[in-house]
Amino acid sequence: MAPTSFDPANIEPVARRKNNGPPLKFLFPLIYAPVLPLIRLGLRHKPVLRDRLFTAVLAGAFLHGGYLVSDLYDAESK
Repeated sequence: MAPTSFDPANIEPVARRKNNGPPLKFLFPLIYAPVLPLIRLGLRHKPVLRDRLFTAVLAGAFLHGGYLVSDLYDAESK
């Protein structure tokens, strides 16, 4: 057997992503999930503001969830 030489110039570069920690898009539910009951309790005496703010945060949560699901399905189809 002939000895093989290792030539790093012949290796294709591998695209690597830096792992800087957890993706923040998956940590947002940890922020808005406790906020929902706090809105209901903290704004008990202002029902109009309470309901509007609760609805806005809940709609944002559903939009964020829809974005995550569509992003995941899009990544799997490629």
